[in-house]
Amino acid sequence: MSAYLVRSSHFGRLFVALFAVFVVAFSAPQAQAQVTEFRQAVAQAAADDPDLLNFYRERNFDGIWSTRSDRDRRNALLDAFAGAANHGLPADRYDAEGLIARLQSASTAQEQAQLEVALSRQFLDYARDLQTGILTPSRIDPAIHREVPLRSRLSTMRAFAQSNPAAFMRALAPSAPEYTRLMAEKMRMERLIGDGGWGPTVPGRKYERGDSGAGVVALRNRLMAMGFLERTNTQTFDDAIFGAITRFQQAHGLAIDGTAGPGTLEQINVQPEARLQAIIVAMERERWINRPRGQRHIWVNITDFTAKIIDNGIETFSTRSVVGARARDRVTPEFSDVMEFMVINPSWYVPRSIITKEYLPQLQANPNAARNLLITDRNGRVVDRSTADFSGYSATNFPYSMREPPSQGNALGLVKFMFPNQYNIYLHDTPSKSLFGREVRAYSHGCVRLADPFDFAHALLAKQVGNPEEVFQMHLRSGRERRVDLEVPVPVHLVYRTATVPADGRVQFRRDIYGRDGRIWNALAREGVVLRAVRG
Repeated sequence: MSAYLVRSSHFGRLFVALFAVFVVAFSAPQAQAQVTEFRQAVAQAAADDPDLLNFYRERNFDGIWSTRSDRDRRNALLDAFAGAANHGLPADRYDAEGLIARLQSASTAQEQAQLEVALSRQFLDYARDLQTGILTPSRIDPAIHREVPLRSRLSTMRAFAQSNPAAFMRALAPSAPEYTRLMAEKMRMERLIGDGGWGPTVPGRKYERGDSGAGVVALRNRLMAMGFLERTNTQTFDDAIFGAITRFQQAHGLAIDGTAGPGTLEQINVQPEARLQAIIVAMERERWINRPRGQRHIWVNITDFTAKIIDNGIETFSTRSVVGARARDRVTPEFSDVMEFMVINPSWYVPRSIITKEYLPQLQANPNAARNLLITDRNGRVVDRSTADFSGYSATNFPYSMREPPSQGNALGLVKFMFPNQYNIYLHDTPSKSLFGREVRAYSHGCVRLADPFDFAHALLAKQVGNPEEVFQMHLRSGRERRVDLEVPVPVHLVYRTATVPADGRVQFRRDIYGRDGRIWNALAREGVVLRAVRG
């Protein structure tokens, strides 16, 4: 893992200055024949691109890059290309130097027209990459069901032609504050790497209060370099180091005990280049979800094991969660939907995959297995286990369904929160409360279990009733399955972020529990994204 070194000075402005020197005035007043030839050549160059052909046809095949009066557009484009790497985009993809060379050499109407259309194509490629990402999520991991909000290329061209070029370019990036903070953190991390990083890693397996020696000194130095510890000469694991470890653990989603055990040391020894990769991946993920998220929305970060309610950009409720196990068929997918209702005292309708993989073998060994579940036929009638013969069935021909009635021990607990989707994923209570005390909470079949489901329900209902706790408890005490609709449905976003920058500006990192971010980084690298070390 390495980063290439660049100088931080004025790289982008230098590119634009060079461009301003070398730019050719393509269509200064000429004979009408030459104008006609240019327009015909533009039509020919755009013929294989319906969006560009329609755009240029609407303007009688006049250019938008090709006259002296278009200098601001050209400069804005080259300036944007020069800054592409700041966004974690593959700078070589936009070939700013090649464009400058072509601008210098283009002299005929044919060459100028071809360059006119080439500039539009590269502009559209850059705009799409910056607005909605470089990658197609589902091609990276089939569990990423993210519908990327692609913009119309024709509408983009129309809007750009009528806008202030520099302002339009600046507005292409996601407007979410998280993206801006990630970008600032990316550039800070690049400078840190350019200045030598965090220094040597920490040897050993465990350090705690009272320890001393070379290992504690290495730990002290690493924590100071990472910004978790004020400058100190101590060679003993004292209260200051204890506080720094707890702050580090909080920022990395670790169990907070102030001891530098194996798990904490593993995270302390992660190199800044790996953290920079996580930040760049998070920026790409932000581009995939570059659309309004809802004034009120639910944000489930799979890697953070939390579910939060966000109101107007402010976190108003948070609870711990348990997510899908690491097995390929049990991971929690990523997608966005809309929560429409909750079910109090729910029945658990067992997914067929669980029936055939887990319960059918049990029933074949013992027809009385899993007595908490009712076995029902196609008409909903309960199957008599004493007369049923399960031995002849397989995963493909098992004809029954299974359901667990409402109860304290129900797998869904006492409430589930529904945003109907094809993946059969929802948020719910659970009788297995002990799992919420663990550091890594990946144990479910894919759904998201909540540590505080009643409080979560109260927070949702508070928007539509004056006494949410009383209303919820009334339904709960009935013991019967009750559906309660949300008067205003709430968007739900199941996301996967291993790097986040909260409003306080201190970056936080989480483990890549499913390996998804590693696969995304590898795909970005194949597209030409590189790590940079910036030296001032």
